[in-house]
This record gives sequence, structure tokens and C-alpha cells, in this order.
Amino acid sequence: MKLAVVGGGSTYTPELIDGFARLRDTLPIEELVLVDPAADRLELVGGLARRIFAKQDHAGRITTTTDVDAGVADADAVLLQLRVGGQAARERDETWPLECGCVGQETTGAGGLAKALRTVPVVLDIAERVRRANPDAWIIDFTNPVGIVTRALLQAGHKAVGLCNVAIGFQRKFARLLDVNPSEVHLDHVGLNHLTWELGVRLGGPDGENALPRLLAEHGEAIAGDLRMDRRIVDRLGVVPSYYLRYFYAHDEVVRELGTKPSRAAEVAAMEKELLAMYGDPALDEKPELLAKRGGAFYSEAAVDLAASLLGDGGSPVQVVNTYNRGTLPFLPDDAVIEVQARVGRDGAAPLPVPALDPLYAGLIANVTAYEDLALDAALRGGRDRVFKALLAHPLIGQFDYAEGLTDRLIAHNREHLAWA
Repeated sequence: MKLAVVGGGSTYTPELIDGFARLRDTLPIEELVLVDPAADRLELVGGLARRIFAKQDHAGRITTTTDVDAGVADADAVLLQLRVGGQAARERDETWPLECGCVGQETTGAGGLAKALRTVPVVLDIAERVRRANPDAWIIDFTNPVGIVTRALLQAGHKAVGLCNVAIGFQRKFARLLDVNPSEVHLDHVGLNHLTWELGVRLGGPDGENALPRLLAEHGEAIAGDLRMDRRIVDRLGVVPSYYLRYFYAHDEVVRELGTKPSRAAEVAAMEKELLAMYGDPALDEKPELLAKRGGAFYSEAAVDLAASLLGDGGSPVQVVNTYNRGTLPFLPDDAVIEVQARVGRDGAAPLPVPALDPLYAGLIANVTAYEDLALDAALRGGRDRVFKALLAHPLIGQFDYAEGLTDRLIAHNREHLAWA
């Protein structure tokens, strides 16, 4: 089995490598190719990756290349984890929206749109290269904004499934609080990527006892604290929203907060510099503790599980993924991409049925889906007017003057990445 990781020079790749090494019985990789245009980073990450495999007695071969075509040749699956423009672009995404009084974040709002505009054309080009190399290869997308990117891939006819670590993070956290094995915890996870709610926490299976009321009663303060939300929000909802709902439920508070501290991009850039220095140490043969602060917890376990199910019979039959709606949420088009539990196998992902949603959630999902429609159109066809319409449709923006100002700033800060600008 051959896997390729595009964006393999990321400082987060050792987390993925560690998962591949530990879970080799689930996903028996014979060859792993790390692909990245940054040759200097790739050398450091690739060296540590080989040492991790060697320490854990993994027999697989790890190679590195800056050539996408060479890297994806004959790959059974390709994982996409790229960041077009790097941390410098992320820094801008997190700052210029604040000038208009809107949240600065790399996956939602104006910053998220900027990332989508930069990313979708690049991902589609890579996907075409994958298809030419092996039409049967699966593409696993971890590149944000996952929902928009996955929809672009699916609409272009690629074999693709989107992946996020939010659900597996909740699963692990709830299992720890309930003192059970994570495999016993099944989530009623519903929504769009980075716009989801845990409506239930089932023990033993999808139809098992709902432990969510007990979790909220006994651990509500800790859960709300991890989300950085007021406990009253969680209690009033009676469900657990993802961290990203904070940008919607406490938007103005977050904007004020972001204006008083360094951006997350600046923090990550400093962390990456330190991590790369560590990776260059030939004595290091395991992922460093600092990597846990980088983000993306449990990504490796989720990626292994998904790849194993798509390529064979080793993964879990039911997983939370991003895939076509196909009538699951009746208020959305069939070709909207949603994030829900799905049955995953060699033929792809089929969403499991979801009970009728409270309008409180359905309304916001429908609104953000409309924005994603317009965002994808802007990413595919370009043009100032399409960018403006997407910004105006986003519930975190929604005012004419805000959308006008943000449109000008988005184009100015991203001109080098926009072929039409």
C-alpha cells in the first residue's frame, strides 16, 4: 500500500507519522511519500519521520519529493494538508478582518473565504494530477476550509472525503470523562465543517444510552471551559457546540479579545521555528511534546481510520466525515457537503440518517451553506462581485459596508494568489 501526503513538510506531519507507526496493523503502509515544495522543511520532517518509523520497527519506506506528480504516482490514497501562502497568509487572514470589526479567523468569516480562494484552485490542480496518476486513488482532504474544499473536489468528480479532528477530539474527551474506552463512544455529530453540534453521546453504539445529559450535569463547567464559552450557553442549548461556534455565539467578545493579543498565526509561526530546530536533531526519534500545542489533536488516528476503511476492511465502519448531503439534511441541496456520521467503506462515505433538527441549528446550517455556495463560486470563477456576495451572505458579516470594506482588503492582501485579480 502506498500513501502520499501533500503538504508533508508541515511541522504537524510527525503526529501523522506517529499514528501510522503505532497503528500499522490497521493501515499496513509499505511506502509513504511526503510531498512539499519547501525542500528545506521537507528534509527535516522527512528525517524525523524515518527515525520514528525505525524506533517503532515499522518496515515501511519513507521518501520525500518536491515533485507532486512523482509523489502521487501509483498512490492508493493521497492526504491533502496544505496551507497556500503559509503562516504569513494566515497571519493576514487573522488580522485584516478586525479592521472592519469582524472576526479574524482562518477557516470562517472573511479570513476563511480568503483561504478558500487561495486554496481551491491549487487543490483541484493537485487532484487532477492524482487522477492522471491513478484514477482509483482516494483523496482525503484535511485542508481547510474542509467543507468548501471537499465540495470542490466532489463536484469535479474526484474520489474524495473530507476529514476534521473536532469529532474525534470530542470522542476522546468524553471517553475520558466517562471513564470508558473511546471505541464505546458514538457521537450524534451534526452540521457543517467547523459548524457542528454534539446532539448526543451514545455508549456502546449509535443506538446506545445517551450519556450527554450526565456529561453536562457532572462536567458542564469543564466542557464549557474547554470551548472557552460561558457555561450558560452550553446549559441553555443542552448540547455541546464545537469550539468554532464561539465565533457565532460570542462574536463581538471574540473580536475585542483578538484585538488585544498576538494572532494565533504568530504563535504558531514561533512554535514552528522551535519545532523545526528540534526536528533537525538526529537524536530525536519521537514526536516532541511541544507538537501537542500545534493543534490537530488525534488527527493521525482519524486519518488512519478513514484510510483503512476506504482502502480495505481495517477501519471503523462508522466515522464522522465530510461528504455529500444526499438528502440527509432535507433543508439542504443533495450536493451540499455536511459533516456527520457516515458508513465508510471501499465505495466511499454514506451519511447515516439524522433526526429532524431544531431550527436553531438548521437555520444557521442553511445560512452558512448558502455562503459556501457563493464562496466556492468565487473560488472557481473569481471576480470582485462574487467575493462581495459571499462576504455579504456570511452570517458573521452580513452588512453592506462591512462586505465592501472586507472585499477590498481581501483582494489587496491576496492578489498574488488570485489569478483573476
